[in-house]
Amino acid sequence: MTAKRDQVAGLLLAAGGGRRLGGRPKALLEHRGRPLVEYAAGVLREGGCDQVHVVLGAQADLVRSTAALPGCVLIDNAQWEEGMGSSLRAGLDSLAETGARAALVSLVDQPGIGPEAVARVLAAYASEASLAAASYDGVRGHPVLFGAEHWPGISATAVGDRGARAYLKAHDDAITLVECGDVAQAYDIDTEDDLIHLE
Repeated sequence: MTAKRDQVAGLLLAAGGGRRLGGRPKALLEHRGRPLVEYAAGVLREGGCDQVHVVLGAQADLVRSTAALPGCVLIDNAQWEEGMGSSLRAGLDSLAETGARAALVSLVDQPGIGPEAVARVLAAYASEASLAAASYDGVRGHPVLFGAEHWPGISATAVGDRGARAYLKAHDDAITLVECGDVAQAYDIDTEDDLIHLE
């Protein structure tokens, strides 16, 4: 596990403005007494990522001053309103000079995904050519692991809110699916109704 810790960086996408939540940034929603971004970054660390990069956007200054994110590299995505694709590009760009050989990508609005799922997907890393994703009863979800060989192709196709979806669809045969349905739940916090999932 130590080698994988050194080679795989956690990448947390936490820039969203929470349009359907009345404009409350998802990063600042409270979960277990902490801002959601703080909880999600902790999940990546507990799951085995020593290096964690966090992409901020909506109210980034407030997130920086509110959340305790020691040791994390914080990236401001000025284009966050363009959607998740811009945050994914910003995050991968930030990892390019770090020596990381893969990125394990998670989303701030999925608190049902804990360190157990992160550890399982991290264990699928084999090389810079690795491509792996958590699955839930056979349905692909997050977190997703992108070996560095894939970063240029992902960045070239990550537009709008689709993130890496187009790239993953084009490389479906290469993806190692890692079943996590027994240890995690892949719901999103998108609307007021979803807030029941927060503790």
